[in-house]
Amino acid sequence: MSYKRVLTVQDISCFGQCSLTVALPILSAAGLETVILPSAVLSTHTGGFKNFTVCDLTAEIPKIAAHWQEENIKFDAIYTGYLGSAAQINYVKDMFKTLGKDGLIKIVDPAMADNGKLYTGFDMAFVEEMKTLVYSADIILPNITEACFLTGVEYKESYDESYIDEILKALARNGAKTVILTGVSFGSDTTGVMVYENGEKKYYKHTKVSKNSHGTGDVYASAFVGALLSGKGSYDSAVIAADYTLKCIQNTVSDAEHWYGVKFEPVLPYLIERING
Repeated sequence: MSYKRVLTVQDISCFGQCSLTVALPILSAAGLETVILPSAVLSTHTGGFKNFTVCDLTAEIPKIAAHWQEENIKFDAIYTGYLGSAAQINYVKDMFKTLGKDGLIKIVDPAMADNGKLYTGFDMAFVEEMKTLVYSADIILPNITEACFLTGVEYKESYDESYIDEILKALARNGAKTVILTGVSFGSDTTGVMVYENGEKKYYKHTKVSKNSHGTGDVYASAFVGALLSGKGSYDSAVIAADYTLKCIQNTVSDAEHWYGVKFEPVLPYLIERING
């Protein structure tokens, strides 16, 4: 396997095991040269903490990108997570054009919504900008809520496979290439991921843990990117990421004091074994 360089663009929540504090160790453990571009620095993530601090780094993004261009620094893949504004989305689109090696893989996790609602601070104007990024990417990793905002399909909590087909086809019509649709659950005790690629879909089902854990979307997306850039196919990468994320949750669920994230670090050897297997 060749040594590949990936750029990940998302925020740093200094405490809380999400965003870049998850992406950097997971991608590095997968054997990738991992370069980070922070979109903001927060003292903690926003899920359950009070009085957290935020430093917006939007103004630094084009300066960093320009310096990389001067130094001819290029990437095999660019992977985006949480982006805080339309300006940041547009800067990423510029980087897709200017900072990629031949065959650049563009991977977008449109982290903007869950449980039928947009995250605080986002509106439909932001959704419209996110669409331009999503539909220019090679691989996207939306949850069902995000996919509904990206397509205009009505959000439903209860659904069948035909509803998922409707979402996948709507994403494809709008320009999505490979879709990794997360949180697809057809029963109360299981959940899974639907992979849609070249007009074909594959579903991977696994055990559902009732506890809601912060940062698992970032764990999943980072593990997926790590597996993919290590040579696994889209479906196999989706399966590895799902199994790894589940083990991280299971490694944490009995610790009531560890409510702010998942203990992903002790499970990294499992991820490495699966990627190298």
